[in-house]
Amino acid sequence: MEEKSSSLNHSIQGDKWEFDKEVTSCFEDMLERSIPQYSIMRKSVFNLGCKILEGKNNKSILDLGCSNGLSLEPFVLKYGAKARYKGVDVSEPMLKSAKERFQGYIDVNIVDIQYMDVTREFPDNIFSLIMSVLTIQFTPIEYRQKIIQNIYDSLEKNGGFIMVEKVLGNCSELNEIMVDEYLSLKENNGYTKDQIIRKQMALEGVLVPVTSAWNVDLLKQAGFRKIDVFWRWMNFEGYICIK
Repeated sequence: MEEKSSSLNHSIQGDKWEFDKEVTSCFEDMLERSIPQYSIMRKSVFNLGCKILEGKNNKSILDLGCSNGLSLEPFVLKYGAKARYKGVDVSEPMLKSAKERFQGYIDVNIVDIQYMDVTREFPDNIFSLIMSVLTIQFTPIEYRQKIIQNIYDSLEKNGGFIMVEKVLGNCSELNEIMVDEYLSLKENNGYTKDQIIRKQMALEGVLVPVTSAWNVDLLKQAGFRKIDVFWRWMNFEGYICIK
């Protein structure tokens, strides 16, 4: 696996954001500098996921938008061969990095990493836990209800779904206040104003957040009745749902 490098040296190529080889090489550092309370969020996803898996004999975990395997890794380290893991993504460089991370587990069919566009298809297994950490926000809005429905349908009874998303404020004035605070955080974490503006422009139309209420409505429409927010910082929010 490529050694983690600093994202402060990353320059965006082209007009639109892509999870390319350059982003993959500095991805972990980029997340730590760009996602508020990053370690708290990651630890919360893992701890809550473990709570959902408690008492389940045949544990199976799906990570939608698995990137380089960061969300799956703590589960693999904890449960090993006692569970089965699947990660899907559309970025070939990310998939390559994830496969390198889990190669030994892939060789013995414990971990499965594959290319999949969830706007067009979905794994046909039934899972105990499904995760989507900062993934659905990158899918076109018109596909999101279908994706959430597929998630619900692919969970076993009492299985859980954990979703983390960037969200919009409930009105433009409050949204602007929160976005300004977020941009200040990124600047305090080492990014220049020019880097921040360039990334904003590149993500326009690629990362499309919706309000928290909209996300909850999508979950309810799919069939989830047990829904709660486990973490929020300004315009980032984490949801936990039980089928």
